[in-house]
Amino acid sequence: MSSWTARRFWTTASAVPVEGGFTVHLDARPVRTPLKAPLVVPTLALAEAVAAEWQAQEKTVNPETMPFTRTANSAIDKVMPQFAAVADMLAEYGGSDLLCYRAEGPADLVALQARHWDPILDWARAELGADLTRTTGVMHVAQPETSLETLRAHVHALSAFQLSAFHDLVAITGSLVLALAVARGRLTAEAAWALSRVDEDWQISLWGEDEEAAESAALKRAALLQADRFFALCG
Repeated sequence: MSSWTARRFWTTASAVPVEGGFTVHLDARPVRTPLKAPLVVPTLALAEAVAAEWQAQEKTVNPETMPFTRTANSAIDKVMPQFAAVADMLAEYGGSDLLCYRAEGPADLVALQARHWDPILDWARAELGADLTRTTGVMHVAQPETSLETLRAHVHALSAFQLSAFHDLVAITGSLVLALAVARGRLTAEAAWALSRVDEDWQISLWGEDEEAAESAALKRAALLQADRFFALCG
């Protein structure tokens, strides 16, 4: 991130109230985003999380250890200027949601998917007003347009900061419904991760786990949990 000072120059990072929300000061200097915009977040809790990341830096700044800061920067520099486009992109996942595409066999996998996924689709119909069609195989099935428009409205109702975290909830699970279930408190992020992994975990139960795949999954899980923490702090 080109606007970041490579070496630590400050003694104290602190959350400070400003017009429109809260920012972070490095001693008396306000933090700015990579595009030089003021870093102003919607809640004190989120500002404190960002400040804690800056306070934890040692002699040199390591952006990889600053996920709250990175997501806040993304919300301001990337999502705010193109909010509608980002929201529409994420809403499109509803048209090919993971939970709607079921295995043709074997029977135990079919039953496993139904047991874990059907209650969440039932929740989406009852609580979100989105009735989605289930199918078998990988061929695309068109979803009811009214359901897609309803899901789109739910996504557009999020703030830019929420949407920045919501992006990972959707992209990592492959499911708009799972992401909305987490955002609305129907599922924990851990539960959503497990539901998104029904197929993979079934395969692992049969053939064992590949070390490289396990490492990749661990990174995705950590990113999902971090996105959930950010979303929760947006208020």
